Amino acid sequence: MKIIKAEIEDLKEILELQYLAYQSEAALFGTDDIPPLKETLEEVIEEYNNGIVLKMVFDESEKDTELSNENGKIIGSVRAYEKDGTAYIGKLMVHPDFRGQGYGTKLLNEIQKYYSNKRYELFTSTRSVDNIRLYEKNGFKKFKQEAVTDELIFVYMEK
Repeated sequence: MKIIKAEIEDLKEILELQYLAYQSEAALFGTDDIPPLKETLEEVIEEYNNGIVLKMVFDESEKDTELSNENGKIIGSVRAYEKDGTAYIGKLMVHPDFRGQGYGTKLLNEIQKYYSNKRYELFTSTRSVDNIRLYEKNGFKKFKQEAVTDELIFVYMEK
């Protein structure tokens, strides 16, 4: 695996991965009406232009494994941008077939290398127990909750 900056040509594939990866989040609410599943390519391009988008891909090191035919396929991504001394991390995603193997942690660690900030911030739904566990394992602490609707409550975490 390698994690590198995405190119603008990668954004369509990353958006397709996003639609797949966020199905599990949608299932927590019983609806596909969540922002990551409604985001457009134009919105992803805007995020790309205003920050950093990383991609995790199979590389030559996998050529002798059962993954050899996956060379170049994007299986993970994360985005971030900086504002007022804080790096805001978002859209951390790993293909469902590759979860639970430490790739989310690798993406999270890699995006932080691009910012020399003393503070990092991200958010997730209070229902996303696996996400919260991942972030806490990587040093993030909860600092506030915000109700978007009666059903949707975001927990904000910082490091």
